[in-house]
Amino acid sequence: MRSRATAYPLVAVLGWGVMFPILASALDRVDPLNLTTARYLLAAVVLVAILLLREGAGALRHGGRTLEVVVLGVVGFAGFNLLTNLALEHAAPQQVSLFVATTPVITQLVRWARDGVRPKPLLLVLSLVALVGVGLVITRGSLAGLGQFGLGGLMMIGAVLGWAIYTHGASRFGEWTPLRFTTVTALAGTAAMLVLSIAADAVGWQHAPGAADLVAVTPQLAYAVLAGAVIAVLAWNTGVQRLGAANAALFMNLVPVTTFAVQIARGYRPEPVELVGAAITIAALIAANLAARPRTTPLPRSGAVTDPIAVTDPVAVNAR
Repeated sequence: MRSRATAYPLVAVLGWGVMFPILASALDRVDPLNLTTARYLLAAVVLVAILLLREGAGALRHGGRTLEVVVLGVVGFAGFNLLTNLALEHAAPQQVSLFVATTPVITQLVRWARDGVRPKPLLLVLSLVALVGVGLVITRGSLAGLGQFGLGGLMMIGAVLGWAIYTHGASRFGEWTPLRFTTVTALAGTAAMLVLSIAADAVGWQHAPGAADLVAVTPQLAYAVLAGAVIAVLAWNTGVQRLGAANAALFMNLVPVTTFAVQIARGYRPEPVELVGAAITIAALIAANLAARPRTTPLPRSGAVTDPIAVTDPVAVNAR
């Protein structure tokens, strides 16, 4: 039964790993802010429809926690997704995916900063090793390549930090279902994206896409909305419920593997040092996740997970 449960997070991370190259290809026709806004406007409609069918209109209420919901939605959904799409203009999809894979580790560091729960020293060491691996991929082993880190890398650091804060905040909504928390925070984040996109279009920072542009990126949007933001969300949340957040988080390390595979299939030929760097990062992150895992306890008969820390992917959030 447990082996079947692993199919859920596996489906989710494979979907997310494929998504980065797909989104990168859409940026040739639509600006990052408008692309992100269009994606989440459509995803929000789908999520709201599912929530209304399953939990009713009352689930859309914030229960006196509007400020918290808005802050987390803006920092998590808007902040992470906007910065990621902007980073894809300055960094290759495989580089972005490596940053995303550090989310579980960064979440532990955020928990340390906010709750005083100190991670194991080994976790900190492995985190540094993972960053060294990321550096090898970005610079291709040359000091002259440090300039390639630039704006894209800084954006991804901000994106991952924002998602880690969002993930940490999700653990405070244990009385809400994952679907409810995801939907209401996605709505808040989408509203922020819409306002920012309208302002950016008005001042000329970007240009509103024409009908031809939207038609041209319809396949990418369809995948990002249905596979990346709906199916993957439900698969991930189901996997976390059945396996626990700590066990499910291990699958996050497959995101860069999938992205590299997609890029290679599209004709990209990585240099040996890039493969070494990716291997170092993935190995360090797997070891870090294992080091951060709490001691396992028997699950209640209801199947509910008592794991207090929600560790999620940059596209889908799990709230306990």
